[in-house]
Amino acid sequence: MEKDIFSNPVTWIPSDEKIQSSQMYKFMKKINAQYNLNLISFADLHGWSVKNKSDFWSFVWEFFEVKGSKGDIPYIDPENLMPGSKFFPNGTVNYAENMLSGDVSGTAIVFKSEAKIRIEISWKELRGQVTILAHFLRKQGVKKGDRVAAYMPNMPETVTMMLATSSIGAIFSSASPDFGVDGVLDRFGQIEPKILLTTDGYWYNGKEVNITNKVSDVVKSLPSLQKVVIAPLLGNKLEYDVDKFISYSVVQEKYFTQDIFFEPLCLDDPLYIMFSSGTTGKPKCIVHSNGGILLKHLVEMGLHSNARKKSRVFYFTTCGWMMWNWLVSGLLLKSTIYLYDGSPFFPNAEILWDYVDGEKINFMGVSAKYIDALSKENINIIKKYELSDLEIIGSTGSPLVHESFDYIYNNVKKDVSVASLSGGTDIVGCFVGGNPMSVVRRGEIQGPILGMDVHVYNENGESVKNEKGELVCSQSFPTMPLNFWNDVKNEKYHDAYFSKYRNVWCHGDYIAKTENDGFIIFGRSDATLNPGGVRIGTAEIYRQVEQIEEILEGLVVGQIWKGDTRVVLFVRLKPKYDLTQDLITKIKTKIKTGASPRHVPSKIIVVNDIPRTKSGKIAELAVRDLIHNKKIDNKTALSNPECLEEYKNIEELRV
Repeated sequence: MEKDIFSNPVTWIPSDEKIQSSQMYKFMKKINAQYNLNLISFADLHGWSVKNKSDFWSFVWEFFEVKGSKGDIPYIDPENLMPGSKFFPNGTVNYAENMLSGDVSGTAIVFKSEAKIRIEISWKELRGQVTILAHFLRKQGVKKGDRVAAYMPNMPETVTMMLATSSIGAIFSSASPDFGVDGVLDRFGQIEPKILLTTDGYWYNGKEVNITNKVSDVVKSLPSLQKVVIAPLLGNKLEYDVDKFISYSVVQEKYFTQDIFFEPLCLDDPLYIMFSSGTTGKPKCIVHSNGGILLKHLVEMGLHSNARKKSRVFYFTTCGWMMWNWLVSGLLLKSTIYLYDGSPFFPNAEILWDYVDGEKINFMGVSAKYIDALSKENINIIKKYELSDLEIIGSTGSPLVHESFDYIYNNVKKDVSVASLSGGTDIVGCFVGGNPMSVVRRGEIQGPILGMDVHVYNENGESVKNEKGELVCSQSFPTMPLNFWNDVKNEKYHDAYFSKYRNVWCHGDYIAKTENDGFIIFGRSDATLNPGGVRIGTAEIYRQVEQIEEILEGLVVGQIWKGDTRVVLFVRLKPKYDLTQDLITKIKTKIKTGASPRHVPSKIIVVNDIPRTKSGKIAELAVRDLIHNKKIDNKTALSNPECLEEYKNIEELRV
């Protein structure tokens, strides 16, 4: 059984026409011409990209006609120091300028909300709004290195404020409006923003959610704030200090100008401060670079996701998840980006597909849990929608299991590339993902991202294949964080990624490289189970559990018990089902035959809900800590912290 997981059947083959029309193929052909090479496959191209790192990143710059200067000294200096490598250390570039440069007609942003609001922003309107906001920020004394924060839904105003911030060299951070006051302060309180962009509320699951009281509390607790810009979505009245608050529309009128100046920035000047999930303490504030994000996202959006001028790109995300930062980089390619704010299941499970089909979207991105939820409900998309323009379905947030591949090809669209992606906030991008030149295999991520020297290391630090181990990257790359905010000696930064292997990035994913050079992720390394000393990835158990009709979802942890670790499975059942002895036997048999006897849980316990982070990831570590009577320091990182109560003092876990 173990050997079978490393060999998976092909589920989709790109046609020669699709391959040859892709930007990645054109990129490869130009490399062949410039360097007199004969690269013919994705594997060839990736091999060249990591063996010739300086040439690769230089060619990315040239291929996408980056506006700026590469500088006149070696592209990477020192050659491979992690952290510490400099990409184009003498160069200058501005992320926002590359978004807004050029004479582009048509639509830049489409926004739709659950309340049936639909707004289009043209490229001309986008540049105009950013120009005015940048003027406003300068008038407030915001300068290079200052922080601007957004406590916002996924609205166009969030994008325009980010671009205005970037244009002057300030640093942007965001949080979604479902965060509570403490959650926002845990983040923004550390970075002390001068300006806050926020709103009065949002729609979710058919209800208006008023956040005016939360906004008031946040503002009172952030003494660094000089101005608060309100972009109302619901029309709720907010009691505020007229000297500190100003509406977005008034800013556009009062600070009108047509002149914009893009600050020439070093590639290592900060662009974003991103936040870790913070489920084990205050979130880490991860500082990311202006030039690094630009280069990495050009590769991931422009080559791997085939985004190009007038492409239509959509990712279902909030402003509290790094996929928002990834999505907005579609503007670098002069693609139209599509924003959606609301529940993906209201008023029905097909609402996102209405959006994708109606807007003729080319790239649709969602979480793996969303695909699993559709599969559980047997939602048949293929009968209702043609989706003739949809080329790629991207999935991330957790491993996309084999059965979810089956569901997409049987129930969504047969001729589509399923691009399972994996990376994280730590790099605002991916280590492994899809590409338009390779076949898709059931249950596998297609391969590494160009420029990323990805390996699987075993316990001895050796690169292995057809064997589970640690996901590592053995060469530097542009979106390594600059630092963690207020981590003066870089100790937290080093401990997070470089404590296990010297000068090698260890990401903390438990993974395997297959015989097809694809990848399968089995869960987070810190959540792996060790019954009898054997490492088991949680995703291996979830895959089996999610196939059982009676179960909506599960959460699995290891409990230290009598000198060993026993596997404990919590399950959320569908309505009208009970955890009978027959169902327990069914679950154990499925896990035993589908995975192995070692994977079978010692305890199976029914719960009403499963805790998850704001980005939808299952909070395994929080539950593991709770059942070991450890304090959960940061419940504000969870979207449903109230459900943790039922995991305390469980009698069944005492025997």
